[in-house]
Amino acid sequence: MTSRPRSLKRNGSIRTRRHLLWPLLAAVTLYVPAVTASPQLMTEVDARAAEQVRYGNFNEWLGEFRRYAASQGISEATLASAFDGIRYRERVIELDRYQPEFVRAIWQYLDSAVSPTRIDNGRETLAQHRETAHMMQQRYGVPAEIIVAIWGVESNYGSNFGDFSTLESLATLAYDGRRREFARGELLAALRIIDQGDIAAEQMKGSWAGAMGHTQFIPSSFEAYAVDGDDDGRRDIWGSIPDVMASTANYLARAGWQAGQPWGAEVRLPDDFDYSQTDRKSSAEWAAQGVRAVRGELPSFDSAAVIVPAGASGPAFIVGPNFRAILRYNNATSYALAVATLADAIAGRDGIAQSWPRDEAPLTRDDVRTLQQRLNDAGYSVGVADGIMGPNTQAGLRAFQRDQGIVPDGFATQSLLERLR
Repeated sequence: MTSRPRSLKRNGSIRTRRHLLWPLLAAVTLYVPAVTASPQLMTEVDARAAEQVRYGNFNEWLGEFRRYAASQGISEATLASAFDGIRYRERVIELDRYQPEFVRAIWQYLDSAVSPTRIDNGRETLAQHRETAHMMQQRYGVPAEIIVAIWGVESNYGSNFGDFSTLESLATLAYDGRRREFARGELLAALRIIDQGDIAAEQMKGSWAGAMGHTQFIPSSFEAYAVDGDDDGRRDIWGSIPDVMASTANYLARAGWQAGQPWGAEVRLPDDFDYSQTDRKSSAEWAAQGVRAVRGELPSFDSAAVIVPAGASGPAFIVGPNFRAILRYNNATSYALAVATLADAIAGRDGIAQSWPRDEAPLTRDDVRTLQQRLNDAGYSVGVADGIMGPNTQAGLRAFQRDQGIVPDGFATQSLLERLR
């Protein structure tokens, strides 16, 4: 979408993400770094302070942006409808600054995103809109259950896509947010959407971070991918289900969805599997390493990755181009796996067979920083201790595990942290 950093929607409703918003989840969960975590972020803080000194207040800033938007061709009627009476929203800034203390384990995320209720509601939603969903499947090559699953994870089938004014949210973030230039670009895109007649300013609603409608498009993604599915001359992802489904399917098709292929499959790995592999291989090459499907045969992929989102003690998956297309919607493994498995459940296919390591407690941000510092102290250079489990930290952790005679899967646990302490 148009990811993601997936609401903040932690129950499968509104989230920030990559194509739609700024992703909060990645791999399993991406953290938003604290503003004191790096010189770059301190520079952003200084820039925000300078901006506020320059303009004095939000209304002065808005006046200058309004003049800029007019110079970019936005009509005076649109500017009046969009900006007359607009407010600075402190709540938006509070949410923008929010930093969860705990990373959410992927199985906890899936428990809520792919709950029995979400599955039942997805089947009912697909039955209610089956004709439209299958029309979009034929047009774009994206299965009906995938379209509905995106809808379910993004807004719980439209029951919770947010009631923030998109214009107020983006204007607030453009003036005082962490990514001001990004928000300014999205605000201008929102004005163009109103100017083109797709939606009235007062009806442009969504999440605090500017994601809009049933499947949570940010304005620039709306401009690029939204489709008039009911041929009424407007692209309405707020009120028209044909437009919602067509726009979602079009996004995935443009992201590289390959009709007729599955997203991937659950697999079992050999005992000597090399977890440091990050490159893509054909299914035949993975099979030559001993990778086997949990059910049936491996899908026939020319280019696929093997992922273990909870390490060697959790389920493993082989994922192909269609999984990568879902990641384009929201660049988070947990999100893509939720969409994929929710779609399977809606269609009546079996779910994940292997167990998650539910006895493993998640690490806090401070825990991850401590882990990184201990790895650095022990000679496993992972870079700045920033609380983010990125590729450098995972590589250092794998090296430590290997030296300790532990399966080197790069999955951080409380027991590994204790060993380092």
